[in-house]
Amino acid sequence: MNFFDAQTESAALAQRLASHQGLVVACYCAAWCDTCGGYLPGFRELAGRHPEHLFVWVDIEENEALLDDEDVENFPTLLVQSPGGNLFFGAMLPHPEHLQRLLQSMNASQPTQREGPGLLKDLI
Repeated sequence: MNFFDAQTESAALAQRLASHQGLVVACYCAAWCDTCGGYLPGFRELAGRHPEHLFVWVDIEENEALLDDEDVENFPTLLVQSPGGNLFFGAMLPHPEHLQRLLQSMNASQPTQREGPGLLKDLI
C-alpha cells in the first residue's frame, strides 16, 4: 500500500516512512475544506498509478506535528520529499494532472530546498 491517511493510519505510516527510499508526496488539507474533499479521489488515484512513491493525506488540524513550524494558508498545499529533503512545498490547484506533471519532472537526486516541514519520517 502506498496511500496513508495520517490521522487514521499513523502507526503504519511511521513504519513505512522508516524504510521508504522514494519520493513522499503529502497533501495538507482540512476536513471542512470542500476543495480538499473533491481532490482526495484524484490524489488516491494518482497514488495507485505511482506505486514507487508514498502518498500521505494530512489533516492539518488533526496532525499539526506533520507541518513542523510551517503554516498552510491555501488548500491543497503539497509537499514532495526525497530521502534527502524537500523538493517542493506549496499550494497547487486541485487538479491531479498538475501534481502528475510535477512528479514526472522530479527525481530523488535533485537539489533540495529549505522551505517546508522537516522530513515526515522524523515528525511522525
